[in-house]
Amino acid sequence: MTERNSNPAEDQAPGGAADGQFDPLMVAERWMLDGRKVAVATVIETWGSAPRPVGSHLVIDADGNFEGSVSGGCVEGAVIAEAAEVITGGAAKMLEFGVADETAWRVGLSCGGKIQVYLERIG
Repeated sequence: MTERNSNPAEDQAPGGAADGQFDPLMVAERWMLDGRKVAVATVIETWGSAPRPVGSHLVIDADGNFEGSVSGGCVEGAVIAEAAEVITGGAAKMLEFGVADETAWRVGLSCGGKIQVYLERIG
């Protein structure tokens, strides 16, 4: 059963999903309330062509479940892998992906842009 706020306007997430169903930060909050260990990745800067705008979020739990998007494709796989270390060790990380970086081709960011993602454990 989904708990709903009595004010429908407050239930609306930025993407139009009712009760924050697709808002990654709302998902992270629910996961933490369920006792899960959670990390959040946030796009903090982009240059050139980038698949997701600044402020986009990807939340990841200790089991590798995730919600949201910071780029798409293999970049998210790399962020999810890094999140496992952040969740375990607790130290935040700054991640960069771009065409000038060999990693960009390996993880699939060949769109001509560059993104910077901040990854931190929350809760």
